[in-house]
Amino acid sequence: MKKLSARRRHPLAALVVLLFALAVTGGLYAAFSPSEAKADDSSAQSLAIEEGKKLYAVGCASCHGTGGQGTSDGPSLVGVGSAAVDFQVGTGRMPAQQPGAQVPKKKKIYSDAEIEQLAAYISSLGAGPVTPTKSQYSPDGADVAKGGELFRTNCAQCHNFAGKGGALTNGKFAPALDGVSPKHLYEAMQTGPQNMPSFPDTVMPEKNKQDIIAYLDTVNSDKSKTPGGLELGGLGPVSEGLFGWVFGMGAMIVLTIWVAARTAKAKKS
Repeated sequence: MKKLSARRRHPLAALVVLLFALAVTGGLYAAFSPSEAKADDSSAQSLAIEEGKKLYAVGCASCHGTGGQGTSDGPSLVGVGSAAVDFQVGTGRMPAQQPGAQVPKKKKIYSDAEIEQLAAYISSLGAGPVTPTKSQYSPDGADVAKGGELFRTNCAQCHNFAGKGGALTNGKFAPALDGVSPKHLYEAMQTGPQNMPSFPDTVMPEKNKQDIIAYLDTVNSDKSKTPGGLELGGLGPVSEGLFGWVFGMGAMIVLTIWVAARTAKAKKS
């Protein structure tokens, strides 16, 4: 009887075995599931690159070359990154309708999913600026006053102090910035499209870009105040001077004619 009772299992033995099994299962899951998720991500990325390559061959290769190396009709796309693709294709500038001094913005022809696929393919040709996330370009909590200071220092020379755009040389121009999405504003600063210089994070930190976006969002919305009266489109001293010259001088001429007519009539009487 003593031998039988000695061999009898402890009441907690089953619980210990169960806990051990759970620990082993959790360890195996932790060991294998990350690699499975990584494999899935890699497969999805490969598929996006493959689909993007097909889209590129149809809509882009004739100007930029079959491998993105560039031709006499289009620059190399090696190293431009996904941000440049998202900006150029997302704003409809690419594919270009015809060559010219500058490619204008127009209605986009690719869906968001197709733009992501094109961006994935171009990114595979060489590392470059990456498409920003919403947290990077969101103007929430940004410093509007600081953004105005940065914009007037770095951007107003071409885009006007209120982002209304302006003329450049040889048929080029700085486009108006009202109505441009925060994402595309951020990407333009990242990549420097066409005639614009680029402002990478090493030159202009992410926070400063958000401040500029917040300034443009404020100055081109109902939040903007014009204490000086009629803003005349916000185009600056040229439009204001022209308004003053045409209407001011016109009013003076009319007044002069009226006075002269009254004087002549008084003399006759």
